[in-house]
Amino acid sequence: MKTCSFCGNPIEPGTGKMFIKKDGTIYNFCSRRCQKYLVEFGKNPRKFKWTAVSVKGSTKTEKKKVVKKLVVKADEKKKKEQSAETRA
Repeated sequence: MKTCSFCGNPIEPGTGKMFIKKDGTIYNFCSRRCQKYLVEFGKNPRKFKWTAVSVKGSTKTEKKKVVKKLVVKADEKKKKEQSAETRA
């Protein structure tokens, strides 16, 4: 089963569109919306929350953001404790 070149969703047999660029690159699309965003507008699928690419990438980036926030908070607590100790 083919997958959409933009959103990454599976394409049922007998449905969807195939788009071939002049340079020979083949794109498979599940809907007109996916074709329009990639071919006409040249958009990045990672920036759309409804695409599978965005959903897969967001979990990894969210975990990294949470870890970074925890590290920053821990660093801030250490700095506050050190400044309190130096004042006392």
